[in-house]
Amino acid sequence: MSEVKKTPLHQAHLNLKAKMVEFAGFDMPISYTSIKEEHEAVRNNVGMFDVSHMGEILCEGKDAEKFVEYMFTNDVQSLMVGQIAYGMLLYPQGTVVDDLLVYKISKERFFLVVNASNIDKDYQHLIQYSKDFDVLITNLSEVYAEIAVQGPKTENTIKTLLDIDLSGLEFFHFIQVKYHDHNLLISRTGYTGEDGFEIYGDSVIIQKLWDTFIEGGIMPCGLGCRDTLRFEANLPLYGHEISQDITPLEAGLKYFVKIDSHLDFLGKEYLMNHDVKRRVVGLELDQKSIPREGYKVYKDDEEIGYITTGYLSISTGKPIALAMVNRPHTKQGTKVSVQIRNKMFTGFIRDKKFLKDRK
Repeated sequence: MSEVKKTPLHQAHLNLKAKMVEFAGFDMPISYTSIKEEHEAVRNNVGMFDVSHMGEILCEGKDAEKFVEYMFTNDVQSLMVGQIAYGMLLYPQGTVVDDLLVYKISKERFFLVVNASNIDKDYQHLIQYSKDFDVLITNLSEVYAEIAVQGPKTENTIKTLLDIDLSGLEFFHFIQVKYHDHNLLISRTGYTGEDGFEIYGDSVIIQKLWDTFIEGGIMPCGLGCRDTLRFEANLPLYGHEISQDITPLEAGLKYFVKIDSHLDFLGKEYLMNHDVKRRVVGLELDQKSIPREGYKVYKDDEEIGYITTGYLSISTGKPIALAMVNRPHTKQGTKVSVQIRNKMFTGFIRDKKFLKDRK
């Protein structure tokens, strides 16, 4: 049995009396006060997450761009240096190894940020397919720590507390800066549906930044609200909306797959030659209840799918969900039922733009 890992900020979480849970092999904070309070801090002000459990993998060498282009579903050749792309690594059968961000440092250096639970799998997957490319792949997950500062007031907060002006940094772009003699990589990205930044550095400087933000009154936020926030923003979670059994087309993520491009990538042939028979859709219940993950979805008496993520939404007050539903029942407005324990609750298929309904 492997030992549960700790991030460099673990003691800081204990000092703040966070409620801790094991997640992806790490002892992580799920909340410090309440999920609702932390959720609303990010939606309306600013909040901070320890995301040091995420993995970082560097691909470098003469064929780095060619290799990442082949392994990644999105287009990296057209990215400018300093730009970031979201996409996925696929198996040959078109299902998802992991979803990730790719940072283009140069044509010969790419920084990949992957999910904590998939670090070893992703690294081995990249190594497996690298033999025909002049590329060096290095797992730097033990080198980097990371915090995410999120919310509409984040830019001003960082300017005030760190004296770093990020007003010129565009969405899905990054910069590398020196701060107190430490190297930082700062990107305008996040997993909440709000404006914000993700900051990578060594454990010493990340602990210093965390302390600075806490002293500046920034609310620490745990994994609990990270999930409610990403769900409301229709951002997928590995193991829920995407997995080794789900293709990106089934997940409704075609926008991030260069399937109509001349560029080749691992898994493309399968995706081009197989029909999509089910798809992740939005779902809303007619009355207040919580459509939790795994609950079955029915059309009349026929089981047609299951909930992948569902909440009584904090921002909208509505009982909404993402659900994997068989075609042809994916059309918006389709009347469905969700079995919650032994009772059937009526609802309907809807769009996934949940945040447009926020109060």
